Amino acid sequence: MDLIRLRNVDKKYKNGVTAIYDLNLAIEKGSFVFVIGSSGSGKSTLIKMLYREEKPTKGQVIVGGLDVAKLKNKKVYKLRRKLGIVFQDYRLLPKLTVYENVAFALECIGEKKDTIRTKVLKALEDVGLKNKVHEYPGNLSGGEQQRVAIARAIVNDPKLLLCDEPTGNLDPEKSMEIMKVLESINKSRGTTIIMATHDKEIVNKMKKQVITLKDGHLVKFKQKGTYVE
Repeated sequence: MDLIRLRNVDKKYKNGVTAIYDLNLAIEKGSFVFVIGSSGSGKSTLIKMLYREEKPTKGQVIVGGLDVAKLKNKKVYKLRRKLGIVFQDYRLLPKLTVYENVAFALECIGEKKDTIRTKVLKALEDVGLKNKVHEYPGNLSGGEQQRVAIARAIVNDPKLLLCDEPTGNLDPEKSMEIMKVLESINKSRGTTIIMATHDKEIVNKMKKQVITLKDGHLVKFKQKGTYVE
């Protein structure tokens, strides 16, 4: 069953740049997919369209049955609750503890305290940081901060996890630790993961599905692929 389907999608920015051109794509529920391509190939634009940071100029972007392109601004929260997002720069709140950073997303939607505690501790356990609940982001390594960001993204058990260059600030060893965490989440929770990356070593080691973009167009989609631009 497809969780994501793009039909004849174009994205042209106001400055005249066409970032995505005639993109057709179907991603099955439970998949782990790398999106690769050189700078300017459309990777980040694709990710942004999936969480409705950007709207397509033409075509359909369907995520979990929702036509994202037609979603009104005041309804975007309905989409965002179905997915988690992990960025390259962590985006943690420095004055909140690890626990508080992860709990924040649930507090915003009015979850009960007991439910929040159960979900937060489970998410931190899944990323291997249950022993760091009282620490502040500034006391953590880059890899640990990214794991907190992943815990925050999965705490509400989303069906889809979008990762935009999540290992971009990390060394190879820490990058592979993050990949093992993401692979475990994909397998244990059944979360569909889509990850934009430049990291050839990670893609080649992980042997997941690989989407290759070039000039905003899909040029390859391999089931167990390697990094080939």
